[in-house]
Amino acid sequence: QLYGGIEDVLVPEMYMDYTTRTVLVMEWVEGRRLSEVQDLYLVEVGVYCSFNQLLEYGFYHADPHPGNLLRTYDGKLAYLDFGMMGEFKQELRDGFIEACLHLVNRDFDALAKDFVTLGLLPPTAEKEAVTKALTGVFQNAVAKGVQNISFGDLLGNLGTTMYKFKFRIPSYFSLVIRSLAVLEGIAISFDPNYKVLGSTYPWIARKVLTDSSPQLRSSLQTLLYKEGIFRIDRLESLLTESLRAGTENARVKAQIERANSRVVFKEILSFTLTEKGAFVREILLEEFTKGLDALGLATLDSLSSVARTSIPFADSFSLSLMTKEDTVNLRTLRRILFLLTGSQSNKITAMEVNGVSGNKIEKYSEASLIFYQPASVSEILLLLSVIPELPQESQQQLLRMPSDVVGRLISRATARTIRRMFL
Repeated sequence: QLYGGIEDVLVPEMYMDYTTRTVLVMEWVEGRRLSEVQDLYLVEVGVYCSFNQLLEYGFYHADPHPGNLLRTYDGKLAYLDFGMMGEFKQELRDGFIEACLHLVNRDFDALAKDFVTLGLLPPTAEKEAVTKALTGVFQNAVAKGVQNISFGDLLGNLGTTMYKFKFRIPSYFSLVIRSLAVLEGIAISFDPNYKVLGSTYPWIARKVLTDSSPQLRSSLQTLLYKEGIFRIDRLESLLTESLRAGTENARVKAQIERANSRVVFKEILSFTLTEKGAFVREILLEEFTKGLDALGLATLDSLSSVARTSIPFADSFSLSLMTKEDTVNLRTLRRILFLLTGSQSNKITAMEVNGVSGNKIEKYSEASLIFYQPASVSEILLLLSVIPELPQESQQQLLRMPSDVVGRLISRATARTIRRMFL
């Protein structure tokens, strides 16, 4: 009932009349072992199904050795022998997702805390020492990018650290690791470059962006903000990865389609305007509003500068309305616009967004960041043509956004005025 509906997955029927506490009788399935056929698509299906079992419902096939995974003659993946099942509790599921998220984003301090949540480390473990050790173990492997992280190599590199800090291996964890290791092993036998974490991270990214779990939402908020600064590069990464979620055939098709910025715009809109995308939509709206507010201040600064050039000695009384935070917000706005339009110009450095060189603010050029390499009118019209294709609810949600943004802008302007008057 939980997994039989997944595309290209076959769960044999169980015959309850012939099943006892010691004997499980199931439908006979014809096929060949998955390890004997070179079918990367079905490995992808297996990885997706396994992660669905582990992280969506927490009730999983705990003995997926090669003999229990068949490719049927009609091209489906059949799971055999449900005599050993495991249960993954909700807090552990969330902890596992957070651990993957923190690993990929090289947040090793948070990863050490995740290991405590997962029961791998005792609460009394020295967090700083563990963080330093995990950094040494994983830094180089993760630097290659999520699609190049080898699940087997990570476990191998962790061996010495596990012994040093007296890691504990809960029974559920050994079953989960075995499940993933078997699938990666089958794939590697005919594709040495296959990485199970790279295959599953898109699903994890989508889960983090859409799940209503307070724990995961808190983790997403922490991941995207550091000392109050919005790290849009991380949101870009999550959105990009989540759009890859699916099986191999679907991803290949999506990669071809994604070259079209119109398709990217539609996918992002379709996601952010749904109920599942509400949390991300709120973040984007807030940062978009901050950027528009900063754009207004930058424009006023530019106009004031032009006006002062015609007034003698006016430069000695110049006062910028822009702060460093406004500069960062303006650059974030630019990144958001490029993200929504799928522009290749969005590939700018994180330093441009998160850092401001020196103390001097370039008054004349900040507003021009938004209009740098602007899209043509035809490109904008092409993107707008996506809107009528959206579901009715999404269109209504989109129509409510302008008034929402105006309200936020008024609130920011009012708060700023009060601060400058009384502080």
